[in-house]
Amino acid sequence: MPQDARAQPGPSAQHPQTQPLAVVSERLPWKHTFISLKVPNFRIFAIGHFIAVIATWMQRIAQDWMVLELSGSVTAVGITVALQFLPSLLLGPWGGMIADRFAKRKILILCQSIAAVLAAALAALALSGAIEVWHVYVIALVLGLVTVLDQPARQVFVHELVGPAYLRNAISVNSTTFQLGGLIGPALAGWLLTTVGAGWAFAGNALACCSTVAMLLILRKDQLYVSAPAPKSKGMLREGLRYALSKPTIYWPWLMAGFIAVFAMGLPVVLAAFADHVFEVGAGGYGLLNALVALGALTGAVASTRRRQLRLRSVVFCAGMYGATLCLAALAPSMPVFGAVMVLSGFWCLMFLTGSNQLVQVSTNMGIRGRVMSLYIMVLIGGQAIGGPMLGWIAEHAGPHLALLVSGGVPALAALTVAVILARKGSLLLKINIRDRRQPVQIIRRVAA
Repeated sequence: MPQDARAQPGPSAQHPQTQPLAVVSERLPWKHTFISLKVPNFRIFAIGHFIAVIATWMQRIAQDWMVLELSGSVTAVGITVALQFLPSLLLGPWGGMIADRFAKRKILILCQSIAAVLAAALAALALSGAIEVWHVYVIALVLGLVTVLDQPARQVFVHELVGPAYLRNAISVNSTTFQLGGLIGPALAGWLLTTVGAGWAFAGNALACCSTVAMLLILRKDQLYVSAPAPKSKGMLREGLRYALSKPTIYWPWLMAGFIAVFAMGLPVVLAAFADHVFEVGAGGYGLLNALVALGALTGAVASTRRRQLRLRSVVFCAGMYGATLCLAALAPSMPVFGAVMVLSGFWCLMFLTGSNQLVQVSTNMGIRGRVMSLYIMVLIGGQAIGGPMLGWIAEHAGPHLALLVSGGVPALAALTVAVILARKGSLLLKINIRDRRQPVQIIRRVAA
C-alpha cells in the first residue's frame, strides 16, 4: 500500500485514517492543468470513463426522444427521468454505507456489468421493433437501482486512484471528461436517431459498459490508495447525516444542489419541448441543443481546474448565475440566441457542480466520505426524480418558456437568499468600484464601529 494511504492520526477516534484535505490556493501552471492524469491508474480510469460517458449520453438522448415519439408526451419523458433517479432519492444513503464498507473497485465492476445487460436488453427491444414505453420505464428504474451503488463508490474511488494530493484536480478532470463526452454523445445520438434509429445507440452503450469493466480489471491494485473499510455498526447513516449537518461547507452546497437538482437539472426535458414545439428542429436539433450545453460545461470544467481558491461564496454565486442564464434563455427570440445562452448555462452549471463536489469532498474525512457523498448524490440525482415530471408537466400544459423560467428563477432566488444569509453571518459587504478594472466587484468584511 502506498505511504499516503496509511492511517493518519486525527481528533476523531471513530474515523482516524484521514483528515479533511487542505485547499490549495496557488494557481497551477498551464502544463499542470490535468496533472492528475500522470497517475497511471487514473489515466486508465479516465479513458474508460470518457468512453462510458459518450455512450451514456447517447443512450439518454436516444431514450428520451424515443419515449417522446412513442407517447407524444413530454410528461412521459419526465416520468422516465424520474424512474431513473427515484432510487437515489429513496435509497442513496444505503449506497454510501455500502461504499464505505466494501471495495469500491468491485462495486463498480458489478454495477457496470449490470448496466451492460440493461443496455443490451433495451437495444434488442428497440432493434426488433417490440419496444414500448413501459419497457423503457422498467429498464430506467432498474438502472436507477444500479446508480444507487455506482455513484457513491465512483466518487470515493477517485481518491483511491490519485490520493489526497491530486484529488481536486482529478475531480475537475472527471468533470472535463464528462462534459467532453456530453458534447460528443448527444451529437452522435442525434445522428444515430436520424439515420439508423435509437437501438444502435443502446447497443453502443452496452459495449461501452463492457469496456469500462475491462479498464477496471487492468488497474494496478498495488498502486491504489485504499483506505481501511468502515466497520459495521449501528447508526451509520445517522452518523453520516450528523457529520454533514455539522459543517457549513457541506450543508450549504447540499441545499443549493437540492434547488439546482429539482428545478434546473431536468433541463433535457425542457430542451425536448423546445426542440419539438418551439423551434421544430426534430431529433437532430435536440441533440444539438444538448451538445451546446455540454460545450459550455466543458469550458467550465477546464476553468474549474484553474480555480485558485475553493470558497463557499463562489459555489453559491455559480448556482445563481446558472439560474439567471436559464431565465435569460426563456426570453431568447430565436434558435441561435437560445443556443448561445445554452452554452453560458452549461458553463455556470458545471462551475457550480464541480465546486460543490470538491467542497463537500475536501471537507469530509475519508472514513465517512462514502456516506456523506451518497447523501449529496441523493439530493443531486434524487432531486431530478421530482423535477423531471414537474418540468415536463409545466412544459406540456403551460408552455416550454414558463417551464424554463421556473427552472432558472427558483435556483437564482435561492442563491440570492443564501448569499444574503452568509453575508450577514460573516459580516460581509458588497463593494462595487467601476474604476478598478481588475476587481470592479469585491466582497469585503464589515469593520466594527
